[in-house]
Amino acid sequence: MSEELLINVTPQEIRVALVDNGVLQELQIERSSHRGLVGNIYKGVVRRVLPGMQAAFIDVGLERTAFLHAADIQEEDTDEVPINEGETDVEARPVVQHETRSVSSLLREGQEVLVQVIKDPVGSKGARLSTRITLPGRYLVYMPFVPRIGVSSRIEIPEERGRLKDVLKALLPPEETGGFIIRTLAEGVEEADFRSDLEFLRRLWQSVLEQLQQGKAPQVIHEDLNLALRVMRDVMSGDIQRVRIDSRETFEAARQFCSEVIPEVADRIEHYAGERPLFDLYNVEDEIERALQSRVTLKSGAYLVIDQTEALTTIDVNTGAFVGRRNQEETILKTNLEAAAAIARQLRLRNIGGMIIIDFIDMEDEEHKRRVQRALEKALQSDHTRCTITQISALGLVEMTRKRTRESLRQILCEPCPYCHGRGFMKTAETICYEILREIVRETRAYPAERFIVLASPQVGEKLLDEESTSLAALEEFIGRPIRVQGEPTYTQEQYDIILM
Repeated sequence: MSEELLINVTPQEIRVALVDNGVLQELQIERSSHRGLVGNIYKGVVRRVLPGMQAAFIDVGLERTAFLHAADIQEEDTDEVPINEGETDVEARPVVQHETRSVSSLLREGQEVLVQVIKDPVGSKGARLSTRITLPGRYLVYMPFVPRIGVSSRIEIPEERGRLKDVLKALLPPEETGGFIIRTLAEGVEEADFRSDLEFLRRLWQSVLEQLQQGKAPQVIHEDLNLALRVMRDVMSGDIQRVRIDSRETFEAARQFCSEVIPEVADRIEHYAGERPLFDLYNVEDEIERALQSRVTLKSGAYLVIDQTEALTTIDVNTGAFVGRRNQEETILKTNLEAAAAIARQLRLRNIGGMIIIDFIDMEDEEHKRRVQRALEKALQSDHTRCTITQISALGLVEMTRKRTRESLRQILCEPCPYCHGRGFMKTAETICYEILREIVRETRAYPAERFIVLASPQVGEKLLDEESTSLAALEEFIGRPIRVQGEPTYTQEQYDIILM
């Protein structure tokens, strides 16, 4: 494996691409005009308590009030291990099961609360909050209000889990009131690595406390690192051989940050000063364009159709031009296996979250189904975002969820089409012609007028005066009034106006 991180920086945005053997695997974009909020800590004010929803709306100084569910409120007498949902690689297993108390007993209107964003605003929904404050470091996540130690569920060897806990416990003083989660990146690290992380997190928490004392609600208390430095902290691993940054200022900041927090990777960071744009050098720009298309062509000639809606995302697998060399069942198996790997990559690249339905090509052989299932599960293992997947159904469908913490690539880069308003299709010119004819009849019966002027797009106007001229003449005779059609170049195909004179 030869992974590289490419960081493209402009005054307007930071873009980070993870490339594996020359193939784009993941893309993150952060724009200066609206940075991501996940990880930010706010001193907020409770504006509304909704007992029926077991939730409250909190004013944290953003455009929209944020949402806090009772399940995300840290109770003082709880025995659970509370984990910030933004930390995707940690174990979040309750020690003692208990019912969540009523939100009315936990919050009241006008109350000030310390909260952290665990999910960015998406569409019309405000940010989602938690009172379970966590501060991520390189190897540890600090939980200032929970005196417990947990280990990432991705560290699976029991001996290593125990060793890491023992190393960390030996470094904590008896008066320690906070807790820690040992992150996946900590696998194999030693005492010195934990010590430097502890010092960093203690300094960070102290600065949060100082801001908390000075700040007036609603106000931001702590903002997480910018995208470039977050990637250094959260993604850098032994698999990443090189980091190339095309901004001298960001390069210096990254080197400084790494020398303090992760000195062992500082020598992998380099400043790219070439004349050719960094993303062009690796064909990342072309990959971004393809990631905005609904159709994904596979090497074999088969293809995927990815349809993203607000409710869910559907992925349809088709054999396309791939006919195989043996029998039909082998062709279907090979197509589905290739599709499984491609789907996992597309989910990461497009950052698709929420409910996802995958329609594999129907397979009769149960062993083939198991092979495709295992291939999909294996391909999803490299995804840093938590995924839950079901078995392939009798209809060849797989239901899965991928945790949504920030907007998808399409939501960041695109907006709904002003012509079709996000439907993905428009009414035909013929349909609009018939709507206009019906509307004229309605207007005739409702209002007195001597004549009508129809303003419509050139396509619709031309169709009315050409193919539908007989219908137009018949309508004029029926209502006994003249109708004039005028083409308006600025009108969309579905837009028209009828003026009564």
